[in-house]
Amino acid sequence: MAETEQKMEKNIALTGTPAKRQNKRFAMACATIASMVSILLGYDIGVMSGAVIFIKDNLHITDTQVEILVGVFHLYSLIGSTAAGRTSDWIGRRCTIIFAAVIFFVGALMMGLAPNYAFLMVGRFVAGIGVGYALMIAPVYTAEVAPTSCRGFLTSFPEVFINGGILLGYVSNYAFAGLPNHLNWRLMLGIGAIPSVLLGFGVMGMPESPRWLVMQGRLGEARRVLNKTSESKEEAEFRLADIKEAAGIPAECNDEVIQVAKRSHGEGVWKELLLRPSPSVRRILIAAIGIHFFQQSSGIDSVVLYSPRIFEKAGITNRNKKLGATVAVGFVKTCFILVATFLLDRVGRRPLLLSSVAGMIVSLVGLATGLTVIENSDKKLPWAIVLCIMMVLTFVASFSIGLGPITWVYSSEIFPLRLRAQGAAVGVAVNRVTSGVLAMTFISLYKAITIGGAFFLYGGVATVAWFFFFTFLPETQGRALEETEELFGNFRWRSALTKKKMNKNQNQSQLGQEQPTGISQVQLGTTKGQP
Repeated sequence: MAETEQKMEKNIALTGTPAKRQNKRFAMACATIASMVSILLGYDIGVMSGAVIFIKDNLHITDTQVEILVGVFHLYSLIGSTAAGRTSDWIGRRCTIIFAAVIFFVGALMMGLAPNYAFLMVGRFVAGIGVGYALMIAPVYTAEVAPTSCRGFLTSFPEVFINGGILLGYVSNYAFAGLPNHLNWRLMLGIGAIPSVLLGFGVMGMPESPRWLVMQGRLGEARRVLNKTSESKEEAEFRLADIKEAAGIPAECNDEVIQVAKRSHGEGVWKELLLRPSPSVRRILIAAIGIHFFQQSSGIDSVVLYSPRIFEKAGITNRNKKLGATVAVGFVKTCFILVATFLLDRVGRRPLLLSSVAGMIVSLVGLATGLTVIENSDKKLPWAIVLCIMMVLTFVASFSIGLGPITWVYSSEIFPLRLRAQGAAVGVAVNRVTSGVLAMTFISLYKAITIGGAFFLYGGVATVAWFFFFTFLPETQGRALEETEELFGNFRWRSALTKKKMNKNQNQSQLGQEQPTGISQVQLGTTKGQP
């Protein structure tokens, strides 16, 4: 059992069971508002899948320009995610969320008013930076505010809002598709400014992250925030003690405000994270980079961004039907992410992740097979069309129930406090670069190796991902954020597998010992009841 939990049990044994307070609601409200910033990315991904059809017709651009327009947004977001770690350590997590919303608001307006391709690219540059900030800060803030018992549930909220944004983007495509081509795509992109306005006002009512407050020496404020977001006063005190220990503040120091050593706002941390990491920090960094890389390299953005093209290759040629099928993709994706939020703290990160990736592998192979059959057939094959549609829906469902939300949950909770902001920024940077490269090369890739070959390739990458997750990622469910460095230092997958097998054998042994007793009692009762 974790050291923090042992301390809490000892205290509860002496003082009695602490009264639970309904503070999960406040923590949930904070997580919801902070995670709303992720809807900005989701909306852009969803809306561009359909808007690009009308942009291509209206601005007369080539397939190569389409790839750049769609994919370069994710590379632009790299700038924001890289800067977000230092910014959030400097001005705080809450102000960084507001900053992200303002940047995206400007970018969305520029895209909606763009008179030509060049101006549209400038608007995507600005909006991309805002999304980069949003992707990094939302899971970090949520992880730092959430109590341990529901951290997985709350930290999955950013992915929920990404999926909600994708669905809204798809619906926007379908709703505005009937307008003239010079107007519809501009409205699709321009109304993306509305969520950022609502977000900016909502964040005003949120508290600052207690961990950031402790790093600034503002212990009194941190204690008040923890009292509001913990399930009991005892839990709040233990969380504060763990944060103080991680920040290098003496446990006996309980002043309202204390003088802390001047921290570099990100400088020096990069050296410990990248140049001279300890073995456990190196393992954490590889885990974060790996899970972000495989989340995107398994082809999710190719499916979400280019779903109308995939459905066209599958044999659906009517524009409204293609956009309608795309809405179904968004609906399934959103439904399954909601299921995932309730499973994260019950099933655990590791089992959910492995089963999710296994489902993705099967779906990618099935989709690749269906598309290959259709491409090499001279006549229309209804069964192959149905197979392709079902495999797309199964793929996004499998992704959303595991790899989608767990990537953000896992990478936000494994870094030590002193490295968390910059570590999360590195993970998001890898995520955005991989996403951008795939989005900018998908059309060229399927023209080179066929569309079926492209999805066979993604299936191979997903298979490698499954083995990486199985051998490298320990379970973090129920662990305090301050314990993860030790967890990664001690984790060995063979030991974890052996321990799981031993626990299973022990449970079977206990059941086996109990069974004869139960049988004996039944037999005695039966004998006694005989005439």
